Amino acid sequence: MTTIKDIADRLGVSSGTVSKGLNGANDISEAMRDKILETAVEMGYTKKSIHRQDIRKLCIFIENIDYYLEDDFGYDILLGFRQAAFKENWDVEVIPVSHDFQLKRPYDPFMLGRNISGALLIGFELNDPWMKELETTKVPTVLFDNYIKENPMCGSVGSDSEEGMGLAIDHLVSLGHRKIAFLNGPMGSMISESRMNAYKHNMEKHDLAYSNRFIAYEPYSLEAASRHVQKFIDIGVTAILCGNDTLAFGAIREVQRLGFSVPDDVSIIGYDDVPGCEKTTPALTSVRQDRIQLGKCCYYVLYALVNDVSLSRNLLRTSLTIRESTGRVKKK
Repeated sequence: MTTIKDIADRLGVSSGTVSKGLNGANDISEAMRDKILETAVEMGYTKKSIHRQDIRKLCIFIENIDYYLEDDFGYDILLGFRQAAFKENWDVEVIPVSHDFQLKRPYDPFMLGRNISGALLIGFELNDPWMKELETTKVPTVLFDNYIKENPMCGSVGSDSEEGMGLAIDHLVSLGHRKIAFLNGPMGSMISESRMNAYKHNMEKHDLAYSNRFIAYEPYSLEAASRHVQKFIDIGVTAILCGNDTLAFGAIREVQRLGFSVPDDVSIIGYDDVPGCEKTTPALTSVRQDRIQLGKCCYYVLYALVNDVSLSRNLLRTSLTIRESTGRVKKK
């Protein structure tokens, strides 16, 4: 087991300096502290205090997702995680991060320096700096809607895209729809690729034709639909399946702006079933993810990893909330 003296010998400094760096003392430079933490991680050092029962800290790192308000996608996930963690006396810190934040603060040293036993990462992109570091991290880590291969310290939690997309397409087919477009989330996202694969598989299951003209990738924004809805309508699409509810809200708005009706001319389905789905006109049919339960599951997986039980992919079931934005195809 690596000791403080081992780190001190490697760096050519005193054991007292290493101890100060590991414990956040103010009387050494930030550069020295960073060097101590990075060396400690490299040598496999683990603070005993991380495993003490009176120091129980977990962290949620969140990027690219709103979570402050009850209608925000991330709100219930954080709430579910905190509820589960609170019952077992964990302190949970929420830290918004950015690409630059990750570049300046390597993951394992950051965790070690703050006595954090494990973390949940939400909203991260595949090209984020920490994603590469997680391939070799020794810190128990759970990723929401993301996955790290071959590292037993990393678990993954999400909902079953295959099931969710299947429920949506089954519903549209039951209403007579044959030309179903998919307005997906951004490229370079694991969840976007998962839902795209599920869309294609379920279209093929129903012997429904599709091509690149039926498919678009966009950031999750209201404005994204304006770049695609007209093209979908021009090729005879009667239903648009969206990668999240924000895209669906934009699709409803754009269909109506073009002078068409939802669902009489075009049916629209979202994904997530956020509270705002009930407030649109018409109310939005959406694939439901139970975000409270997703948050709790994230905690349970992280707790298992902290206790040396390695869990990999963990998927929760979805359901379909049917509202007024979907209807039967009009007879021509």
